Amino acid sequence: MALPALAAVRGALADAHIAIAAIPAVAPIFEEQTALSPDEVVTISNRRREANLLAEGKFDAELLLPNSFRSAWNGRRAGIPERWGFSTSLRGVLLTRTVAPPRAHVHQSAYYGALAAGLGFDVPESLPWIRVRDETARRADVLLAKHLVTSSMRIVGFAPGAAYGHAKRWPPSRVAEVVVRVMKERGALAVLVGAEADRDAGREIESALPSGVTVVNLIGRTDLRQLAGVLSRCAGFVSNDSGAMHLAAAVGAPVTAIFGPTDERVTSPLGDHDVLVHPVFCRPCMLRDCPIDHRCMKRISVDRVVTEARALLAEA
Repeated sequence: MALPALAAVRGALADAHIAIAAIPAVAPIFEEQTALSPDEVVTISNRRREANLLAEGKFDAELLLPNSFRSAWNGRRAGIPERWGFSTSLRGVLLTRTVAPPRAHVHQSAYYGALAAGLGFDVPESLPWIRVRDETARRADVLLAKHLVTSSMRIVGFAPGAAYGHAKRWPPSRVAEVVVRVMKERGALAVLVGAEADRDAGREIESALPSGVTVVNLIGRTDLRQLAGVLSRCAGFVSNDSGAMHLAAAVGAPVTAIFGPTDERVTSPLGDHDVLVHPVFCRPCMLRDCPIDHRCMKRISVDRVVTEARALLAEA
């Protein structure tokens, strides 16, 4: 969601050396082709050494996308002369240039864009995009081939997990129903993706499948770049509100996104994708676990998800 704002910085500072400093869960994405095209990727695998890693780069300026006090404090400790960011979290004294955050309820991508615009960068309306490198595509193909998936097969990706909490998860048994219908109606092979923590959801889906229906379960078996390669092969992608959802949209997969407790106005996938919500009085609550009956997710029917996924597959 930060890519359009970062692309604006690159457009204005075409000759500058630009580095991305990010945690391991994010950093590998910038090894692929993006509009930012960083000259360097600094992976912060140890938060205690963040200031030291930044100091080693001898950077002239730092653009802080996180709003945390810690990020501004580490920039100052690193001795970076210019430190730019939103004036939040009582960190104004640590920054050399501050921007007031938007008061309106905006998408997270527009939020980052407001920061870049407030610093004087021209931020045109654009969608984030990621093009996987040939090496990444080959690694994804090798992985799929191990599961007897050939290049001629049509695959639909499913991300049944969600890092934020169980409340964001559409019931795995319903995901299994969608898998069955997509396979029977569209002849597509289902591929499950996600992080190690999503393995339980994957097992629930496999357990709920009728005899004769199989899926390729890659949950916890890909690194981030390999995941991007697999998603670039998908003719469609069905997901909860998750990082995989945004990555699928950025690599060009048509996405059917299922939202419950989180706010689709802030974190929906950018572009021409289908976002499914069910209006109930308590959403968006932003809770990790539902204290009542999980109605915001359970009232999104299998038929509705299948209908939207079928339409995207037809367009693809």
